[in-house]
Amino acid sequence: MPCLMGLPPRQGLRDPAFEHDACGLGFVARLDRAATHDTVAQALEILANLTHRGAAGCDPCTGDGAGILLRPSVGKPPSG
Repeated sequence: MPCLMGLPPRQGLRDPAFEHDACGLGFVARLDRAATHDTVAQALEILANLTHRGAAGCDPCTGDGAGILLRPSVGKPPSG
């Protein structure tokens, strides 16, 4: 889909000719808010499919901030 506002003009070192779409976001949710293993599995699949982004693997000893965010169960005792 083309950008309706267009790109800003070239200014200093910034050149809009080098602009491109970014990737690196996935979102999985259930409308009924049920906590299921399937939802977590889908989130992990998205995360695995994002390994092509530039920050991945830059330093194998540290993370690049990618991960999944879970809401803790409210009113349920921890399992295990």
